[in-house]
Amino acid sequence: MKMHMPQLLCLALTTAGLTLGTSAGNANAGEVNTGYFGDVAIKGYDPVAYFTDSKAVRGSEEHSYKWLNTTWYFSNDEHRRAFVASPISYAPQYGGLCAEGVAAHGEATVNIEPESWQIIDGKLYLSAAASFQDRPLDVAASEAKWPIAHSKLTQ
Repeated sequence: MKMHMPQLLCLALTTAGLTLGTSAGNANAGEVNTGYFGDVAIKGYDPVAYFTDSKAVRGSEEHSYKWLNTTWYFSNDEHRRAFVASPISYAPQYGGLCAEGVAAHGEATVNIEPESWQIIDGKLYLSAAASFQDRPLDVAASEAKWPIAHSKLTQ
């Protein structure tokens, strides 16, 4: 299987070990989006639940795990263990930035809506738009424009 940069961003993140911090403006390459406040990925939603429950489920600090200097919340210990065993399988693409912003404009939109998501070819994509689930994401456009969005993070 050919691996593309946006699809395997989290693999690069493992090596970099960085987090986004408080805004996209001061971000470095290879980071996890934690929004504008705190260090919790996906605003505290369980990344495994998107795959196993087919819905967005809030996680809990009780079932948390630190990966890439970012705290990830899970709804139960089974999901936490699954993530620990294979975080790249569950972590959202583009470090959790808005996939539509990347696809349409090459933008690194930090403020995502955890309940606006899609799984395409086994990969989780998040969006800032509530209507994201009503239209297909152009993954090819996202992959093509990811270098533009990525470069904005490193400025």
